[in-house]
Amino acid sequence: MAGCGILETREAKEAAALEVEDVRKSYGERLVLRGVGFRLERGERLALVGPSGSGKTTLLNCLGGVDRPDSGSIRVHGEEVTRMDSDALAGLRRRRVGTVFQFFHLLPTLTAAENVEFPLRLAGMEAGRRAERVAALLDRVGVSHRAEALPSQLSGGEMQRVAIARALAHGPSLLLADEPTGNLDSTNGDKVLALLEELGDETQTALVLVTHSMTATRICHRVIHLRDGMVEREERRRDRASAR
Repeated sequence: MAGCGILETREAKEAAALEVEDVRKSYGERLVLRGVGFRLERGERLALVGPSGSGKTTLLNCLGGVDRPDSGSIRVHGEEVTRMDSDALAGLRRRRVGTVFQFFHLLPTLTAAENVEFPLRLAGMEAGRRAERVAALLDRVGVSHRAEALPSQLSGGEMQRVAIARALAHGPSLLLADEPTGNLDSTNGDKVLALLEELGDETQTALVLVTHSMTATRICHRVIHLRDGMVEREERRRDRASAR
């Protein structure tokens, strides 16, 4: 059994952060995704852009296991998402996937520190390690001085920084960001984008960024343009090696 564990660890390290093959999704007679596919390597940042109704959010929901495609394959670090039951999906999100939302989704009755700690509690991390991890993350995103504040006492920029710390708390290999600057002014939006870029380079966490803003795509290595549920075109914005 020990050898099997070592083999699985090696395979996980070699697997792409995300592999998407011929993903299709419909709601009734309305086709939303029509055979989308791409591959994302460890530490790579990819933007999904396109007009409203192009399938961006539906695709992101499928990647995170919130919704299920009708057909096709989605693998996160080699693990087949589309074959998992609800318990397995919850486990995958606790281990592999972090999500940053446009409207933050912080728990209103918990402090900033408690919000970041929450996924670590779910993962069963020991209390002392949790405290160290939370303190380090809040310091890294620049809001350690707001650790005891409730979400209602934080600015939009501060809430998004706390949300990013929470999303990274369990050390995911894949970060999904749904319009993370959409509810922020331009100054705070730029700071959040810079933070996502810096943290991605530091941790080598892959990022899928859904955005309407072409400005936000500047932190990404590649941009996929979706239209009518299909990949219309893909462009490379920067070389990963030169960006480090």
